[in-house]
Amino acid sequence: MSEDHSNTIIKPSILPYRRHLLVCTGARCTQDGEAQAIFDSLGEKFKAAGIHEGELRVKRSRVSCFAACKGGPVMCVQPDGSWYYNARGDNLDRIITEHLVGGRPVEDLLFHQGPGEGGMQGREG
Repeated sequence: MSEDHSNTIIKPSILPYRRHLLVCTGARCTQDGEAQAIFDSLGEKFKAAGIHEGELRVKRSRVSCFAACKGGPVMCVQPDGSWYYNARGDNLDRIITEHLVGGRPVEDLLFHQGPGEGGMQGREG
């Protein structure tokens, strides 16, 4: 009797990465697909910053809703636990340069800092 391998589940794999950028692309976070367009631009921005591969590689993923529907686009850097709002234009460039490359959260754009970097604390703006 031969084995049926049609239901074999293959274990996935992911290349190593230093940080994981989660981007809310939900309809309530930004209007007219802005967050999706920002997400789509990250591949080229990561290449330009040298964080698309190697030791500083940043993985990016879309999230449909963070339930933090003000001040979008909203992004979260893991494992640092850094939550950003208004992550567009020059602000996005600063997040990439200062945090994802330089390792320093952009304090004026944070609205929450989780346990990954400095403990749980809400940020009032």
